[in-house]
Amino acid sequence: MTTSTTDQTIDAVFGKTQPIRRVSSAQWLVVAISTLCYGAALVASILMIRKGESLAGFIGVALVLTLLPVAIVLIVRWVHGSSRGTSNSGDLEALQSELQRLVAQSQLSDDAKQVLFRQHERDMLKRAIEDDITNQDWDGAMVLVNRLANRFGALQLSEEYRQRIERARFETTNQAVIAAVAQVENLMAAGHWDAAIAEAQKVQRLFPSVTKVANLDHRVIAVRMTHKQELERSFFLAAQEGKADEAMERLRQLDQYLTPEEAEPLREMARGVIGKARDNLGAQFKLALQDKQWKSAAEIGEKIIAQFPNSRMAGEVRDVIDGIRQRAIAME
Repeated sequence: MTTSTTDQTIDAVFGKTQPIRRVSSAQWLVVAISTLCYGAALVASILMIRKGESLAGFIGVALVLTLLPVAIVLIVRWVHGSSRGTSNSGDLEALQSELQRLVAQSQLSDDAKQVLFRQHERDMLKRAIEDDITNQDWDGAMVLVNRLANRFGALQLSEEYRQRIERARFETTNQAVIAAVAQVENLMAAGHWDAAIAEAQKVQRLFPSVTKVANLDHRVIAVRMTHKQELERSFFLAAQEGKADEAMERLRQLDQYLTPEEAEPLREMARGVIGKARDNLGAQFKLALQDKQWKSAAEIGEKIIAQFPNSRMAGEVRDVIDGIRQRAIAME
């Protein structure tokens, strides 16, 4: 079989091949502009849906997706026809007829469009409500539920959604309130009263309609006052019984509750208790020395130095404590 015969056979099977033609820059520019326009129209339609203009957005998406194939065919035909220098009038007339049909469909009345997309828009609205419930956006979900009732007349479904949202809102809010109140109580137990009051006020701002947290900051203040009174009573009892260590500890705990004016009388009383305790230790130290109870004298002397390091008595004890310790060791 000759080469000519082979070429004829190939042409018969696959059609006569056409030479590859170059597309001009102007044609590429038209293609690029058309693509950008359709992309912008699609993005604008999607944004309209996200902003709540569902009907207009869906219509825009439908038109873009419907007209895009037609535009592609027209552009391809135009590029191909331009490259050949010819045009196919029959194909163009058919495309023109199809385009006119699509335009006629796009000119439907608003009522017709609403009927056409009604079920789809309703399903989209229900999915949006479910998303808001999942994200705990209760107010946003309620807005969509009202739209579902008013626009689509789904009264029973809307009421079911409302009950579900209110129940979920109550459960979530109740758990959050319990955790917040527990945090306030932990701060009170640790004695961080200022932080507890600030946290209580924060809880009241977050849950203004919850009765459980109403006046929570005042309750913290009341507990703080009760605790202060208990510490004062404990201090007075310790001072009365001459328990210097306990009295000083209570005074230290009271320091954060008292103003300087309130603290001064208590400090004066504490100084009296401390002086009395120091004098008692001094008397015990002297008696131990007189009785030659060196070990006991050494222990009392060390206590005087530890508790009253800056007193004159402590200085006197330091002068003799080494000798007392040696005698205590010698007696063992």
